[in-house]
Amino acid sequence: MTYRLLFACALATATLSGCLEDSEPAAGMPAVGSSTDLTAFQGARAGQAEMGIQALGYTAIRSKGLTTWWFNRETGACAQITTSDGRYSSVVMLPAQDC
Repeated sequence: MTYRLLFACALATATLSGCLEDSEPAAGMPAVGSSTDLTAFQGARAGQAEMGIQALGYTAIRSKGLTTWWFNRETGACAQITTSDGRYSSVVMLPAQDC
């Protein structure tokens, strides 16, 4: 009976290990966000997140006060990001024409 239990546990472990995904971001890419969606950056520290946004292909195209519009020319994605107390307090994805 012990051998059956060990075999069942080993089989279950092998089966489940195939379900795991490699969640490591590519070198130089941020752990959050994508080339089409920056909403995961809400709450991030602005100074640190800016490089991650640029690594995803976005360019700051205009600013007004504490709000900056970011545009990804490759995907056509547009984000309006407002900073408050050194963090991104609001990240809203907009239609490309709003950039």
